[in-house]
Amino acid sequence: MTTTETTDPRPLYDGALSWALDVVRGVRPEQLTSPTPCSQLDVRGLLAHLVATAHRAAALGRGEDAGAVPWSAPQAPGDDWAGAYAEAIDGLWAVWRADPGSTALLDRPLRAPFGTLPGRAAVLVYTSETLVHGWDLAVATGQDAEADPAVAEAALAAMQRALPAEPRGGPVPFAAPVPAREGAGPTERLANWCGRTRP
Repeated sequence: MTTTETTDPRPLYDGALSWALDVVRGVRPEQLTSPTPCSQLDVRGLLAHLVATAHRAAALGRGEDAGAVPWSAPQAPGDDWAGAYAEAIDGLWAVWRADPGSTALLDRPLRAPFGTLPGRAAVLVYTSETLVHGWDLAVATGQDAEADPAVAEAALAAMQRALPAEPRGGPVPFAAPVPAREGAGPTERLANWCGRTRP
C-alpha cells in the first residue's frame, strides 16, 4: 500500500479548506464579477461552486450520491459567501468527523461524481479541488495564491497519480497540463497539472 492508501487525509483537507476560506474572506464586493482562471466562471460563480463542493463532500460522507448535489450553490444572502462557505465546511466536518479516531468512513467505498472509490481517495480529490479553485480565486482577486506547501505537495502527488497527463478532455473534464513557470509554488503547479494557467 502507498502512503496515501494508509494515512488519514482529513488533516490535508482541513488545511486546504482553512486556506480557501481565508481567500474567500478576502474577496471584495467589487471583485464578484471579475474573471477567473476558470474560464467558465467569474468570481461569484467560483464562490458558488466552492460552496457546492463542500456540500457534495458532506453528501458523499453520508453515503449519498454526491453527483446529485447541484454543481453550484444558491446565491448567498447579501453575497455573504464567506458565511455560506464556513457553514458548508462545518456541515462536512460534522459528517467526516462524526466518529473521532475512526477510519471506517475513509475505507468505505463511496459514490462520488467522478466514480466509486474509497473515502480516503475521495477526500484527497476534494482536497485538490479545493486548492485548485482556491488558487483560481486568489489569482482572480490578487491574493496570496499559495496554500501550505505540505498540503499542496501532497495533493499534487495524489493528482499526478490519479489524473494522468493523457487523455484529457471529453469524459475527462480537465484541460491538458500546463508547463509550470519558473519558481511556481506547489499550489500553482497543482493548478497547472489540472490545466489552469495565470491569465
